Amino acid sequence: MDAIFVDGSIIAEYFYIGLALLVLASLVAGYIDAIAGGAGLILIPAFLMVGLPPQVALAQEKLVSTIGTLAAIKNFMKSSSIVWKIIPVGIISALIGAYIGAEVILMLPAHIISYIILAFLPVGLFATLFKGKLLAKADNSAGSEIKKSAVAVFITCLVVGFYDGFFGPGTGSIFIIALFIINKLTLLQASATSKIFNFASNIGAFVAFLIAGKMAFLIGIPMILANLAGNHFGSLHAINSNGEIIKKVLIVTVGLIMCTMIYKAFSG
Repeated sequence: MDAIFVDGSIIAEYFYIGLALLVLASLVAGYIDAIAGGAGLILIPAFLMVGLPPQVALAQEKLVSTIGTLAAIKNFMKSSSIVWKIIPVGIISALIGAYIGAEVILMLPAHIISYIILAFLPVGLFATLFKGKLLAKADNSAGSEIKKSAVAVFITCLVVGFYDGFFGPGTGSIFIIALFIINKLTLLQASATSKIFNFASNIGAFVAFLIAGKMAFLIGIPMILANLAGNHFGSLHAINSNGEIIKKVLIVTVGLIMCTMIYKAFSG
């Protein structure tokens, strides 16, 4: 088990303390995700800071987030919001894109991946926090015809799927934006349908990381349970909150994490 931990890190030296911190991070991420989205923005940096190598951190995020996506799909399937006609081709392309993205990230050295994660964190944060403003400015009336073209759906899901496998955080928001603007789905349809595609891309990346031996199931199980608990309490809070406070907390939290990562990266 020590092989998946960075030598001298918190979790390598003090396993149970490190595991407790991972569980706490998963709980907080689930809570925030249920209200404002962006669980990966908390999970991946937290995993790195506790002592998981970059590739393992990305893999664990997929392990945790895949279960969370399933919970969201269950709720959307009860409604008629999912555009099932575009699902088959979208699932295939999202799977392919995410698998390729994960394979690419697995080929890179660990120190390079750390810089990539640091560079992509603002992208995921921007997509998560400003999704609403981007969609509000988009010219997509309720009467617009949905673009069910297999080519349009395939390209959309392939590109976003690649991003999910390569990095991950913000994928849900990027899927919604792309489906809304490019494929002309309504906001509700885009939100519901994106969950299916996001689940497919999670599976694609999950398989690539699993084959590469980057999954740590022993520590993953308590993290999944904590994330589900966080989603549960977060969803209850979301009923009486528009998420603005949580979004501000997310900005501050990710900002502090990025400053810490930058300091560690350049201080050696």
